[in-house]
Amino acid sequence: MPMSDDYTPPKVWTPGKENGGQFASINKPTAGAQFDRDLPVGRHPLQLYSLATPNGQKVTILLEELLEAGHDAEYDAWLIKIGDGDQFGSGFVAANPNSKIPALMDHSVTPPQRVFESGSILLYLAEKYGAFLPTDPAARTETLNWLFWQMGAGPYLGGGFGHFYAYAPTKIEYAIDRFTMEVKRQLDLLDRRLVDNRFIAGDDYTIADMAIWPWYGRLITGGAYGDAATFLDAESYRNLHRWQAEIAARPAVQRGIMVNNVSGDPSKQLHERHDASDFQTRTEDKRQA
Repeated sequence: MPMSDDYTPPKVWTPGKENGGQFASINKPTAGAQFDRDLPVGRHPLQLYSLATPNGQKVTILLEELLEAGHDAEYDAWLIKIGDGDQFGSGFVAANPNSKIPALMDHSVTPPQRVFESGSILLYLAEKYGAFLPTDPAARTETLNWLFWQMGAGPYLGGGFGHFYAYAPTKIEYAIDRFTMEVKRQLDLLDRRLVDNRFIAGDDYTIADMAIWPWYGRLITGGAYGDAATFLDAESYRNLHRWQAEIAARPAVQRGIMVNNVSGDPSKQLHERHDASDFQTRTEDKRQA
């Protein structure tokens, strides 16, 4: 595995040549809007602006689970193409000043409430609808422990391991080894947790599962970072695979991962979602026919 050239950091860093790999064009050292563009608003109170990355899928899975459970949680999901820089438009920045998907606007309250950061959106919706978050103080705290664990652990998986293993323009042995060690520790932690627990927080399916599954379920089944599942010996985490399969079989999860999806099988892509019937009538295979 080739190492990069020796590098001595300057006293003050300034942006130079594009050196961030596959996603360099969407990363900048400044925040704020880069152009004017209003966000579209549909007919439902909940307006989601997102893309079917693992962080985006957390929210669409919860919304579909809420609908499956009979809650009045109808929503419009609008596609934000982060590769095209949609997240830097003025409307999106007003919804999320951090310019990251997902962002939610709740128009059922006045003034409309913005909610950003995927974990915050999960907690907001779970509390709003009284679902997928236990009311017992101990069980609620355990669920939030694991929700916030994912928020803290995820960057080591995506921005750390995923970036250096799959996307960085140079293979750096030190970086790959460092983040592989951490990701395998995380997988072992989850696998041990699931020895005596059906779901991550205990016996009940919660927003903790919805936060963790899109990242770690995708990873261990070969859906992320090329051949990373083989590299990580993902098959050895048997309890994690059992949990992954049970959640993957849920109809609401299967719908949720389709929303704002722009890759893979066109029959599994629903670029925008405005009604439950869209899953039968507006998938990309039907739109392209």
